[in-house]
Amino acid sequence: MKNVFVKAIMDFIITIIAMLLLIVFTILGILVYQQITNGDAAEKVENIVSSYGELFSELDISKKTTPQIIESTNENIVNQIPSTPTGNESTGTTEMDSLRDNYFYLQLEDEAKLIYQALETNKEQMKTGTAQIDLGNSFSKLLSTADGDKKLGEYYQSAVETYLYDNPDIFYITANKLYLNIETTTRLGIKSYRVFINSGAQPNYFADGYTSEEQVRNAIQEVENVRNEVISQRTGNVYNDIKMVHDYLMSNVEYDTTISKPNIYNIYGALINHQCVCEGYAEAFKYLLDGLNIPTVLVIGTGVNSQGNTENHAWNYVQLDGAWYAVDVTWDDPVIIGNAYVTNKTRYKYFLKGEIDILKDHTPSANFTENGREYTYPTLNLSNY
Repeated sequence: MKNVFVKAIMDFIITIIAMLLLIVFTILGILVYQQITNGDAAEKVENIVSSYGELFSELDISKKTTPQIIESTNENIVNQIPSTPTGNESTGTTEMDSLRDNYFYLQLEDEAKLIYQALETNKEQMKTGTAQIDLGNSFSKLLSTADGDKKLGEYYQSAVETYLYDNPDIFYITANKLYLNIETTTRLGIKSYRVFINSGAQPNYFADGYTSEEQVRNAIQEVENVRNEVISQRTGNVYNDIKMVHDYLMSNVEYDTTISKPNIYNIYGALINHQCVCEGYAEAFKYLLDGLNIPTVLVIGTGVNSQGNTENHAWNYVQLDGAWYAVDVTWDDPVIIGNAYVTNKTRYKYFLKGEIDILKDHTPSANFTENGREYTYPTLNLSNY
């Protein structure tokens, strides 16, 4: 009798175990089926596109919008970068220490700084126009939250526009051909995220007029040669060096009134083609003073011209003797009609001006692009230098 009772208990236990195993295998089968049907690799890739056009393009801020999200698939990710700055053991510093003087970079949120750092780290590779920049899983926590992709899009826009404002030497890349991709992978019901930047469906992210790495490198060498020539004339006196750059641009650049030629919004147009609009003047002024280690920032906004009309405009703030002053090289170099003569009063009307004078006809804008983040500019000295 005892053996029969024990056998009954054992049969019951075996039956329970068999049922549990059946349930477990059923659940695993369902999950595996979902993985096969949904794809074990990338569930989806969202491309957050910077669609606001070239950052300065005619300074028509009304046409510049926030990034959009476009669905596509892409699993080919190369050129990985560390998710945090790489230490320099010999100096105890990091690769990103050089960014501490970049005025607008310092105003970014940590997430945007990480994207900015990725661009800087891959600066050399980006001269190919096709290098993909891997941000890995740096934004997984953010993307796991509600509207995480939207927030990342905002950080991305801020990072790209700030990078190009801080670095006028990146004239060969256009923001509206750079795509931020969010790759979402689901395995066993758990999502993971990978983020990378590439040219999307575009053949490259070069600005119009540039089609190859060789062409880009040649253009870079040309502008570097000009900067080296200017730097060789440095006096060692900051005021004189600022004036020297200001005068060099006025003597070698003409304002382009066609608004149709290539590179008129960047340093190549100013320094090589010798024709540009206000953005080209302002970028070239910063580029040359950067080479002289004189702190300078670009300023965008509006100006009231000599006819009393308000127009979109760009100029600079420069630091001298511990204070900041405004310089508008464009308006110091007016378009000459006929045999008119430009007096020194006109040539230096907007040279090293303080807040009281410059704000009479210049109004800075806090936004670089429509719906973009707001930036602050250096506080100007009240009076002229």
